[in-house]
Amino acid sequence: MLVLSRRVGERLMIGDDIVVTVIEVRGDGVRLGIDAPREVRVHRAEVLEAVRAANVAASAVDDDAVAQLRRLVPSTPQPPESLTQETQPPIG
Repeated sequence: MLVLSRRVGERLMIGDDIVVTVIEVRGDGVRLGIDAPREVRVHRAEVLEAVRAANVAASAVDDDAVAQLRRLVPSTPQPPESLTQETQPPIG
């Protein structure tokens, strides 16, 4: 990790096209401005972690949900016993 000291108005370059500017320092907080191309995603880490946790919780499956889904899907009809794998005509 690179640790730098910057004053208000000073900038930091990341690569050729990302600029981080110190906007304000107050108490124990710092406001930063980030200029980056649209294709570069810039997110607060705590927000991404909360979204990931919510996605994991939403994708959890419980037995009641599975039972409800099974009631919605019609059962697949079974082929007649006369068409077993041995007697089915060849495909093609």
